[in-house]
Amino acid sequence: MHSVRRHPHGALVRAIVPVVVLLLSACGPESLEDDSFGASEWALAGGPESTAFRAALAKRWAPIHYQDVDVTGSHSLSGRSDYITRVNFDGDWSGTNNWENTASRPLTAAAYHSLVETSTHWYLVYTFFHPRDWSDNIFDSEHENDAEGVLLIVKRDGSEYGALVGAVTVAHKDFFSFVPDGSPLGSGAESIDGKLSLASFEGQLHPITAQEAKGHGLKAWPAYDIVGDGVKYFPSLTVSEEPSSATDSDVRYKLIDIYGSEGLWPRRGVSELFVSDGTFRGDTSGGCGLVAGQCGTNSANAPWGWDDQNDGSILRGELARDPAKLAAYYFSPASQFSTTYTFNPYAGIGGDPNTP
Repeated sequence: MHSVRRHPHGALVRAIVPVVVLLLSACGPESLEDDSFGASEWALAGGPESTAFRAALAKRWAPIHYQDVDVTGSHSLSGRSDYITRVNFDGDWSGTNNWENTASRPLTAAAYHSLVETSTHWYLVYTFFHPRDWSDNIFDSEHENDAEGVLLIVKRDGSEYGALVGAVTVAHKDFFSFVPDGSPLGSGAESIDGKLSLASFEGQLHPITAQEAKGHGLKAWPAYDIVGDGVKYFPSLTVSEEPSSATDSDVRYKLIDIYGSEGLWPRRGVSELFVSDGTFRGDTSGGCGLVAGQCGTNSANAPWGWDDQNDGSILRGELARDPAKLAAYYFSPASQFSTTYTFNPYAGIGGDPNTP
């Protein structure tokens, strides 16, 4: 496949690219699923403001995702409580009925993606949502809603999709950093925790991530892995499937633009969904908590609310809002990371990435 920059009729291509990008954006990211006519190249010509651009880049690097599943205990719902899905899987944007609706509504797979750009890197965040953080032990707490994920750091090296050089994952109240073989990144203020493994999907290498059952902490595989029952999810721009069983090894999850019409960022002020900035509203109804007092409220966070409990100068939410700062802190050499954003919808008044 040839880049549009090498097309023999370059002037004509430059003239029609905006029109094609506009058409692709109007059609939505679904038009990018079939790349037989170079649709992704046209999309990438549109820049990060384009929905099509963000969808193409997100699909290129989207993780192959391993979800460990536990089928024991009444709150597991025979494994359903470990399936990933969208926040509005039950048809509404209320955060306080998701625990109970897990038992009766389809849990079709999805992940939310966001993009932030500097002159040197693209920063892609993928968020995996579960309606329940659950347990089968009476001594453990549970809570409604659970969202954890991964930041992928992609170096803009002049190639179409850049080069994946690192990842930072969210496991409860801690972040963990990983690099693939050949990465130029070394340990910074935080030590690198392991290798980012890749596997081929649809002819391209994708990172492999994995989540625990029950609490759903996320790390690069095989730091976490499927133990017994589990689901293997693969990315799509159009298809959202529900696992056929707790051991389904081929399920498509749909990528949803967090900034878009189905996304979470435009709904950050919806009081039925968020109790405060970046924190999902959740209550104790529906049977949450195996014993009285063992169900937490308002216990899950969106990406702009994620926080590591002990990583020094990195503030709550900066993994999404200011990922260049986080990357320069977690990895070395820090000088390779531009911290001036050319695209950052999370940035607030005055371009401050920490102001929603």
